[in-house]
Amino acid sequence: MTLPDLRVEVNSANSAVKNPDPLAVLPQEKLAWMLQTMCAIRYFEEKAEDLYVRGLVHGTMHLSIGQEASSVGSIAALRPDDLIIHHHRGHGHTIAKGADLTLMMAEFLGKEAGYCRGRGGSMHIADLAGGNLGATGVVGSGIPTSVGIALALQMHRSDKVLLSYFGDGANNLGEFHESLNLASIWKLPVVFICENNQYGMSGPMQKMTAVPQISTRAVAYGIPGETVDGNDVLAVYRATWTAIERARAGLGPSLIENVTYRWRGHSKSDRNLYRTQEEIDAWKQRCPIKQFKRVLAETGVMTPETAEAIDREAKAMIDRAAEEAQTFAEPSPDNLEDEVYAP
Repeated sequence: MTLPDLRVEVNSANSAVKNPDPLAVLPQEKLAWMLQTMCAIRYFEEKAEDLYVRGLVHGTMHLSIGQEASSVGSIAALRPDDLIIHHHRGHGHTIAKGADLTLMMAEFLGKEAGYCRGRGGSMHIADLAGGNLGATGVVGSGIPTSVGIALALQMHRSDKVLLSYFGDGANNLGEFHESLNLASIWKLPVVFICENNQYGMSGPMQKMTAVPQISTRAVAYGIPGETVDGNDVLAVYRATWTAIERARAGLGPSLIENVTYRWRGHSKSDRNLYRTQEEIDAWKQRCPIKQFKRVLAETGVMTPETAEAIDREAKAMIDRAAEEAQTFAEPSPDNLEDEVYAP
């Protein structure tokens, strides 16, 4: 089995703005936060899966186990007041953007105290106060929405930047091409981030997309395009920081392709019949959390013992959130029609 080539490709439209080595410029507290957040995402997804198996979470969910570096590395490059819009596999983005873990878990469990009062569930968690504008279950729907949001930011002369996330399956939709074209023409402050986890539903990217690297499609719109190892949190940070600085300077959008892999199926109903266990195991050897721990230890940023302590605290945080969320009240029929806008 051949794993994808992760060599970086940058088109000629790229800005001269470059970020130095994150290990040299980021404080240890930030690096520790990145590790803790990646671990928290992993444990949140595993806990959500456990609650689903126990019949406490209804509907389906799309887990991002194995993709933690993409959300954490990119959101780490934002300012707190910047914005994101994510997709149906968006639990990691929500956590990385600072969501309250207990309220997130409450939303999964359908509790009144959840972010969307238990009515949104897995695919629709939003935290407007935290700059997380949410998602829908429609593939690619966030891409044109992000263009409208970025246009509003530009019209208000805001210096905020928006990260717009989508999967590899969405890059073949008309919305993708139309949105990148408009964003480029208007030089909007948006960074398009394609999380290429190799499969759109159950079809391999190589059979669905005519180009081997999705980032090369940026050439058609005269914007920077870059493919990075989406399991390397520092590589993701570096590429996103560059794109954010370019957007904040009024130079327009960029397209980043984070090449990664989902360890679980597309959703809970996916039996994984289209890929081999050998392939899954090979990608598990590229675990983004283990890679980051190794880098931190090898560069002397933190000891393995410190890294493991951070890991344990992340797990404890998720366990506490799940326990507390299960104690919250169920939604009341009395307010069932609240926030329903059609008769």
